[in-house]
Amino acid sequence: MALARARRNDRNVSYWPGFVDALSTLLLAIMFLLSVFVLAQFLLSQEISGKDAVLNRLNSQINELTQLLALEQSNNQDLDDQLANLQASLSAVESEKSRLELLLDRGAGSTEAAQARIGTLSKEIDAERQISQRALSQVELLNQQISALRKQIGALEAALEVSEKRDRESNTKIADLGKRLNVALAQRVQELNRYRSDFFGRLREILSDRENIRIVGDRFVFQSEVLFPSGSDVINEAGSIEMRKLAEAIVELQREIPPEINWVLRVDGHTDNVPLSGTGRYRDNWELSTARATAVVKFLVENGVPARRLVAAGFGEFQPIDEADTAEARDRNRRIELKLTER
Repeated sequence: MALARARRNDRNVSYWPGFVDALSTLLLAIMFLLSVFVLAQFLLSQEISGKDAVLNRLNSQINELTQLLALEQSNNQDLDDQLANLQASLSAVESEKSRLELLLDRGAGSTEAAQARIGTLSKEIDAERQISQRALSQVELLNQQISALRKQIGALEAALEVSEKRDRESNTKIADLGKRLNVALAQRVQELNRYRSDFFGRLREILSDRENIRIVGDRFVFQSEVLFPSGSDVINEAGSIEMRKLAEAIVELQREIPPEINWVLRVDGHTDNVPLSGTGRYRDNWELSTARATAVVKFLVENGVPARRLVAAGFGEFQPIDEADTAEARDRNRRIELKLTER
């Protein structure tokens, strides 16, 4: 025994310090990356929110300008129609003037009447020309307003395109940061798995001489008969000895796990499917399994294991290891399981 203990101490001296230093450096880098990701995500979210408000405002202005443009185009069309009518009227008047001048040349007797008619028509022509000129001025003004509106719409469309481009770039950055975060979390899970493997390896060395204690997957399993009398949640003397060994091992091993890893040791209580008698302390197997898991947790706390690193859970007969309805299967299903996990 002394020689084996010396060999373990030698391994610890040559292995753990360097491993812990490397892991501490890695964890610091991970925390830095997480902090950078959270900050970048916050800033990008603020920037995107501001851009969304600007885009909504730009879209509203574009809609208003589009409506104004449509209204101005309608007014321009009305003026064009009015100008066309005036030009048609002017053409008719000029035709009438020409006809009257021809009649004047042919008949001297109607000269005075023709002159009066010509004067009237000339006045009408002048009035129509003034109206036409005003219409042309209004059309020119409307064309200038339409040109200015088109320039504003072009500027707004350019600003909208720039905002959409920045939005796409922000989404790309967020996706990249998400990938980096997933990689960091995967690395942290791998580190926890390595500590879990070392943890159960050390427990296997300490408790390997017990027949009723075994490793099942990622759990350390105690048969209930090793720790408790039948139907009871009070740890017996033999179970107390094994639990003290376990508590000492946990206290020793927790010093080697960096504080950045928020680990807990979950203690699960399980029973067989045989119903309890109605005269006992517990109404069913669920209450018994929970009480036994709680008793183990309290015993470990009394022997130096921090309470914040322990969790008690009772499963009754609802998660059996062996589904067979035999005495051997029921013996295997009555158990206490320990599992190292991250909170």
